[in-house]
Amino acid sequence: MNLPENAGRRQTLKGARLRKHSDFQRAYAAARKRQSASMSWFLAAQPQAVGAAAASRFGLTAGKVLGKAHERNRIKRRMREALRRHADLLPRGFDLILHPRRAVLTLEFAKLEAEIVRILEEANTEAGRGAVRAEEKRLAGRP
Repeated sequence: MNLPENAGRRQTLKGARLRKHSDFQRAYAAARKRQSASMSWFLAAQPQAVGAAAASRFGLTAGKVLGKAHERNRIKRRMREALRRHADLLPRGFDLILHPRRAVLTLEFAKLEAEIVRILEEANTEAGRGAVRAEEKRLAGRP
């Protein structure tokens, strides 16, 4: 039986999560709100840290409007698992924040996973466009 090298290893998202309120606020201020079928999302470039490699980070929000605590926790667990399975698609050097709608609670996991993959692919496209614009500005000598 030939298994890939990392078949038994579980990919983690440790250190890839936004936790500070200030990080969320900075991302909201720098991003434009985008919509998908069962969630809205924000993508913002991370501030340039000197000497640090830009890693991808994500944040999840689940306000009380989504239901009781156990329902909000279940929504976040399901979304974290879908993100963990596709962590390699998170755009490098960017913060991604996902705001689920209540429909995520009853959405079939395969559909939730497919939607998150679509959002990650769209975020990568958007991040690529942003990087090109930033490089063009830099070459033109504009701030």
